Amino acid sequence: MQKTICKKVYDTATASVVKKVTFGCFGDPAGYEETLFVTEDGFYFLYTNGGEESKYTKEDITRKSRAAAEKWLAEN
Repeated sequence: MQKTICKKVYDTATASVVKKVTFGCFGDPAGYEETLFVTEDGFYFLYTNGGEESKYTKEDITRKSRAAAEKWLAEN
């Protein structure tokens, strides 16, 4: 997935996965996944996707500061 935020392109195909967390199992309508990525330039973003009853009903990308990425890592 690719998304442009503030004129910066965030792309799951070219960034590196830092950590992936899944909740539920494949096919679970309440299940979802969160994947933290880092770009070659050191920018962090969170890719989210889930089932129709989850908190992420469609795939999306949210940019994260380094501090927010470290906090997410500590909590997951």
